[in-house]
Amino acid sequence: MAITASMVKELRERTGLPMMECKKALTEADGDIEKAIENLRKASGLKAAKKAGRTAADGIVAAKVAEDGSYGVLVEVNSETDFVARDDNFQAFVVKVVDKAFAERQEDVAALMEGELEAAREALVQKIGENIGVRRVQLVEAPVVGAYVHSNSRIAALVALSGGSVELAKDVAMHVAAVNPQVNKPEDMPADVLDKEKEIIKAQPDMEGKPAEIVEKMMGGRIKKFLKENSLVEQPFVKNPDVSVGKLVKDGGAEVVSFVRFEVGEGIEKEETDFAAEVAAQVKSSS
Repeated sequence: MAITASMVKELRERTGLPMMECKKALTEADGDIEKAIENLRKASGLKAAKKAGRTAADGIVAAKVAEDGSYGVLVEVNSETDFVARDDNFQAFVVKVVDKAFAERQEDVAALMEGELEAAREALVQKIGENIGVRRVQLVEAPVVGAYVHSNSRIAALVALSGGSVELAKDVAMHVAAVNPQVNKPEDMPADVLDKEKEIIKAQPDMEGKPAEIVEKMMGGRIKKFLKENSLVEQPFVKNPDVSVGKLVKDGGAEVVSFVRFEVGEGIEKEETDFAAEVAAQVKSSS
């Protein structure tokens, strides 16, 4: 049976094991995913495979920037619980991930995890007993790059500037981490986001019954406000609200080229477990 990329992807998602190992297991199982999982569970990856089905939505984010500020990387590494995220072994693994991504200027997770790093992840899963995964890596290159990692290591940002200083870029990165702008400039806002916002504005009670031209005028003002509130360069700088981020950067002899912000677990649907119901079900099944 031909082994397809989608089959390999599904097996990787269900086991957390390397691509080549999954492809080999599928080949040996003649494309039978359940049989492949059974065979893998008999092998050295037993505990890792068992744990990989659980949602890893906790963890930490980390960053590293070149001494000359020419580039930086941002990574998110997930665990199942905050307790493990604070474990020294887990944090040492995150350092390895960041260092390799930085050294190789790598942002492809699959390529990054090949070899020793994947072996280290599997060993950590075996030792700790939780699903652990490198979720995403972002490389940023620019004349000046600055990073900010919040003290709890759950939010971090990288900012690229056309000039200025690393310290200025760090200040803007701190603002990005704190305020979470959607886009760099107003004109960068996606059309579908604007369309959705317009629908929300039209549905507001004070719009009802007004002439179309009045609605359009009111909508224009509110959209302008929405863009100002959600565009980085238009936002009041968090450390000095009297100055916009755009003016701060301009006064520093630069412009914001781009930014990226990671927050642990954003976008991951974490399964909520009702422990009382789970215990009750176990008691009922054993009686």
